[in-house]
Amino acid sequence: MDRMKNIFAGSWGIIGVGVVIGILAPLLQKLGNPGNMGVCVACFERDIAGALGLHRADIVQYIRPEIIGFVLGSLVAAYLFKEFRPRLGSAPIVRFFLGVFAMIGALVFLGCPWRAALRLAGGDGNAILGLLGLVSGIWIGTLFLKGGYNLGRTQKTHTAAGWMLPLFMAGLLVLMLLFPQIAGEAKNGVLFYSLRGPGSMHAPLLISLGVGLLIGFLAQRSRFCTMGAIRDFVLFRQTHLLSGFVALIVTAWVVNFLLGQFKPGFEGQPVAHTMHLWNFLGMALSGLAFCLAGGCPGRQLFLSGEGDGDAAVFVMGMIAGAGIAHNFGLASSPAGVGPYGIPAVIIGFGVCLFIGFTMRQKIA
Repeated sequence: MDRMKNIFAGSWGIIGVGVVIGILAPLLQKLGNPGNMGVCVACFERDIAGALGLHRADIVQYIRPEIIGFVLGSLVAAYLFKEFRPRLGSAPIVRFFLGVFAMIGALVFLGCPWRAALRLAGGDGNAILGLLGLVSGIWIGTLFLKGGYNLGRTQKTHTAAGWMLPLFMAGLLVLMLLFPQIAGEAKNGVLFYSLRGPGSMHAPLLISLGVGLLIGFLAQRSRFCTMGAIRDFVLFRQTHLLSGFVALIVTAWVVNFLLGQFKPGFEGQPVAHTMHLWNFLGMALSGLAFCLAGGCPGRQLFLSGEGDGDAAVFVMGMIAGAGIAHNFGLASSPAGVGPYGIPAVIIGFGVCLFIGFTMRQKIA
């Protein structure tokens, strides 16, 4: 097991994980997931929020097994390699609101960093603006890190606390099995299901869950993180994590090309809009929130599987943010930014900057 750990932690290990994700994500799209959305943590958490009735946008309601797999796969890896360490206590309410605004920014852009990469690999030129925004937001976050920004120290806690989010995810899987989708029915028992739109498009449950488990396991071993890749390059000129992110994009482009899913252009891209400024600023807001919280949305799920209660709070903040975004007209659609999306992004920047400026430790 130590040898496997060294393989995944090394340069070729992180590149290998990026390649695996770059293969599996387009395949999930081919098997039924929405266009350029083989994997999107933000979009899939939004769909989960809809399935639970936290918002009533009927085109984005479905329990996404990939998200469940991310957490449970990480949990398995953490236990196998004795890295399950229950901990919490580092400014949880701040992390919750960072999760809320990270989701709002992502839904203005229509995707998380993972989907921004996959949109680019599928030919969506609008993703260029999103990735530039992501880099800019993370760069702003690194300025706060250099200035002493710190959310405080986590503390070791009870094992039960570390199990809370994995148990929540396992509960979602049980609900899917107890209340499966019925053809032509928008609701079965407690769960809502989309009959049209992105929420109605999904790969078979067992395949989606299996892919999620595999990615969760590998990402936990390799510490794969899209935000960390950019942060480490900006702060230290380190390319270790960045090599995995680049490998994901290149591999996904090749697979999309082979599957006939590469369609270059700006107009008419699946679940995307062409309001370039807000593609940029929406993702910049998310990048800033991710940096202040210490990880991209995928990494937060993997950390939750390791028993990190602070990461779990961020995840729940993102799910709550999805409900807020769709209930209050903040989320974008292919027609453009929602009616209140622009002021929400501005407010989000204000909140994140307030957090960044006020949560700095004085350096003697």
